[in-house]
Amino acid sequence: MSEIEGLRVTPLRRIPDERGAVFHMLRNDSEVFESFGEIYFSTAIPGAIKGWHKHVEMTLNYAVPVGMIKLVCYDDREGSPTKGALSELFIGELNYVLVTIPPLVWNGFKAFGDQTALVANCATIPHRPDEIERLDPFSPTIPYDWSLKHG
Repeated sequence: MSEIEGLRVTPLRRIPDERGAVFHMLRNDSEVFESFGEIYFSTAIPGAIKGWHKHVEMTLNYAVPVGMIKLVCYDDREGSPTKGALSELFIGELNYVLVTIPPLVWNGFKAFGDQTALVANCATIPHRPDEIERLDPFSPTIPYDWSLKHG
């Protein structure tokens, strides 16, 4: 899959000890931090697709401390040097990272494995229904097949 301009993947720390673990996500002194709007959590059951959606103003900062997801992004921004690019990322317990998605980039995700995934988003602005656009996950507008791929 191709790189998308403005899409960033930042490794995150997990600090385990015999009591459990601390999962870092985002600090205000991080180079990817823009502003704080809200933090919310979303669960995704294995096989269910949450997407497509894009935000007009909001930058998303996703981390997955529980389970695994396939996160797919698509760039259809006019004038973008990566217009038409798709990015497929596998993030969660086995690849604990922060994914920063800029405004106007389509994205969606699907949990996989046998565990419900917990997705955290630290958004740059509070959610507003008027600044989000949605598409059916199987819309031909975005050239992506959500089915399981073998090999």
